[in-house]
Amino acid sequence: MHGVDTANIVFTVLTLLANVALVALVLLGIAARIDTALGRRARRALGAIGPRAGVLAAGIAIVTTLGSLYYSEVVGYLPCELCWYQRIAMYPLSAILVVGLLRRDRAARWYVLPFVVVGAPLALYHWLVERVPSLAEGSSCSAFVPCSIPYFQELGYVTLAFMDMSAFLLIGALLLVGACRPPGSKPPAANSPASNPLENPT
Repeated sequence: MHGVDTANIVFTVLTLLANVALVALVLLGIAARIDTALGRRARRALGAIGPRAGVLAAGIAIVTTLGSLYYSEVVGYLPCELCWYQRIAMYPLSAILVVGLLRRDRAARWYVLPFVVVGAPLALYHWLVERVPSLAEGSSCSAFVPCSIPYFQELGYVTLAFMDMSAFLLIGALLLVGACRPPGSKPPAANSPASNPLENPT
């Protein structure tokens, strides 16, 4: 079980970093709307992140997908019903985001959005079921693989469902940053190629 313990630590650290990044993006987005020196710095930061948002989002989706497969196919954790629903929402993101980057498809975020909108609440609900098992009483979760009992829990709250939720939220936030030009920033020149294929479609 040493390998599993190491994996738990690694994915927990990645989850915490994702949470910090999400909070940072939210704060930058709020600060960018303030016409002060702080707001200008926030807009510059968002402007620097924007062209890389698609690559970062694809990387997060790939790591999340590989982590999910590691726990089920290598470690042997059987996914519960809610886990399967989250997989249905997460797994396609890796392919969609990578293909969008390769094809420089600026509208790729619209293909991603439904999966994020469905996946994040599902993961949140699953995490709440783990906290309050009675929430699962009205669901069809199997008694053989219950949705309310996590395979592991780090720091008292980080479970596979929480990791999944963190990934969905950060992917969504990154795509918003890539799609939205910070207030007060200048639009790109008409003849300049878009550096991020997941930015606003023309």
